Amino acid sequence: MRIVTRPDFDGVVCAVVLEEALKLDGLTLWVEPNDMQQGTVEIREGDIIANLPYDSGCHLWFDHHATNRVETPFEGSFAVAPSAAGLVWAYYKNRLKKDFSELIREADRIDSADLTRNQVEVPENYPYVLLSMTIFGRKGEDRPYWDRLVDLLRVLPIEKVMKDSEVRRRCESVVAQNREYRRHLITCTEMKDGVSITDFRAYDEPPEGNRFLVYAMFPNARVSVKIRYVDRAKRRVVLSIGHSIFNGTCKVHAGHLLSDFNGGGHFGAAACTLDASTADKQIPRIISALQRNRPYEH
Repeated sequence: MRIVTRPDFDGVVCAVVLEEALKLDGLTLWVEPNDMQQGTVEIREGDIIANLPYDSGCHLWFDHHATNRVETPFEGSFAVAPSAAGLVWAYYKNRLKKDFSELIREADRIDSADLTRNQVEVPENYPYVLLSMTIFGRKGEDRPYWDRLVDLLRVLPIEKVMKDSEVRRRCESVVAQNREYRRHLITCTEMKDGVSITDFRAYDEPPEGNRFLVYAMFPNARVSVKIRYVDRAKRRVVLSIGHSIFNGTCKVHAGHLLSDFNGGGHFGAAACTLDASTADKQIPRIISALQRNRPYEH
C-alpha cells in the first residue's frame, strides 16, 4: 500500500493524515497531475491517491479539483472543497487519536489562497504560509525533504517544525528567493486587458518564488498567466492560471478552460502542459478567453 500524492502543501498534509490513520511509514509516491493525466504513473493495487486525478487501479481516492470529477464508482471522497487534505481528514478523523484540525485549517486556507495581503508580502511572519513555500513540486531531488516534512508535521507542533535545521535553512532561502522573484516578475510580466502575463521561457531555469506575489504587485489584474518550460530540453511548456486573490472579478473557470488543453484545476486556479511546437498558437487562445472574461463553456 502506497500513498500517491502531489508535492505541494496540500499533498504533504494528505500524506500526514493518511500515514497516521493507516500506520504507514514513508510509503509516499510524489507525482504531478500531468503525470497522472499522461498515464506515466503505475498505480498498483492498494494504492491511495490524494490530490491527483483518479485512476481506476487505486484502492482509495481523495480529491477536490472540479475538473477531476468522475462518474465511476470509487472508494474514498470527492468534493469541490478548499483542500484535498480536508477531505482525507473528514474521512479518517473519527479513528485518529491526534488532532490535526489546525493543520487542516491551514491547508484549506493556503490551497484555496484565502490569504491577506500581509501574509502574501511578508510570509516570514506566518509559519504555515512560509513553510508551504518551501515545497517545489518540480524538483525531484527534494523527495527526501517532502518525506521529512510529513514525518515532522505528523508528530510536532508548527513551532518545533520551524526549528528543524533543514526547514529553517529552506525557509531562509525562500525569504531571499522571494526578494529576487519580485525583480523577475517586474522584468517578465506585462498587463493586457486585465490579465497579467508572466513569461519565463527566456530562462533555462525558471525563477521560483511566492506564487501569490503577482497579485499584490499587479492589483489591476483580475487573473494571472505564468508560462515556463518544463526543463532545459524545452520540449514542453507549462501554463498556469490564477484568479487574483485580491480582485475577485474574473468570471472564467480556469479549470474548465485548461481542460480543453489537456490540463485542469479549480475555478480560480489551473494548469496545463503544452507541446512547445504548438504552444505559441495555443497560448493566445487561452489569453483571449481570459481577456473576454466571460463564463467559459467547453
